[in-house]
Amino acid sequence: MNFLTEAILALRPGAQFSTNGDTIIWHDTEQDQPSDSEISTKEAELQAEHDSKAYARARADAYASIGDQLDMQYHDSVNGSRTWLDHIEAVKEAHPK
Repeated sequence: MNFLTEAILALRPGAQFSTNGDTIIWHDTEQDQPSDSEISTKEAELQAEHDSKAYARARADAYASIGDQLDMQYHDSVNGSRTWLDHIEAVKEAHPK
């Protein structure tokens, strides 16, 4: 994943610029363009943050829909079962933090 645009905007909020691949075309007359070093450092931080949340994205894809989870909870309440808890535990076990 490329974080060039996000890195620039994090360093210079509201900056006016465009990109062509990895080339930055600076249009902003109010702010100075960040250095390549600043941008690289911020990109690395954003990549690390993104990578650290991979488990959360995987869990979100693995969880049943909210409607299905509510249905599981209802039936668990009526039947004294633990279908919903088993589902949640299975997802968390498959995608640990």
